[in-house]
Amino acid sequence: FYFMLDWNRMLSSLKGLIPRQYEESTLKIVGECHSVLGAFVKGQFLVMVLLGVVYAVGLQLVGLQVGLIIGMVAGLCSIIPYLGFGVGIIAAVIACFFQFGMDPKHLFMVLAVFGVGQLIEGYILQPFLLGDKIGLSPLWVIFAVLAGAALAGIAGMLIALPLAAVLNVLFKHAYDSYRETEFYKGDAQYSLFK
Repeated sequence: FYFMLDWNRMLSSLKGLIPRQYEESTLKIVGECHSVLGAFVKGQFLVMVLLGVVYAVGLQLVGLQVGLIIGMVAGLCSIIPYLGFGVGIIAAVIACFFQFGMDPKHLFMVLAVFGVGQLIEGYILQPFLLGDKIGLSPLWVIFAVLAGAALAGIAGMLIALPLAAVLNVLFKHAYDSYRETEFYKGDAQYSLFK
């Protein structure tokens, strides 16, 4: 509450630290980063809802009475990578044992629902929905998540996509600045081969 109350004052004091000659370009870059991060949050919520629907429909088709609840909770928990999968599969297996006993057919179907859900999340929802929202190709989305996981585990997976989106904005502006240099334009003064 207090953070939100002082937000405008903090922003104006931070804006006062920017040298005047760089203020316009800095505010433009910060605005683009803000837009990308906002799109990431919206995309992540869309992935959560769609994954919850996939789990819920799958568990209902299996015949699990509490499948709808488990599926939606698993979808909501999927804001943290693999937490939704873990919570959902544990709850669904327990519910399956209570409802169907030791029936391997129903247990296999429950496991298959979560396997299909993971495939859909990893290869369709995350790359295409999130990547599209934050301006990254599906290949870069998969690479960013894998790199984040390798470098910092679950915490790295959480921050991988927002960080990749911000770096993408910064690299685009750096590339545009490079293209405005005399070196890029081919000024004779900067030629390497005279």
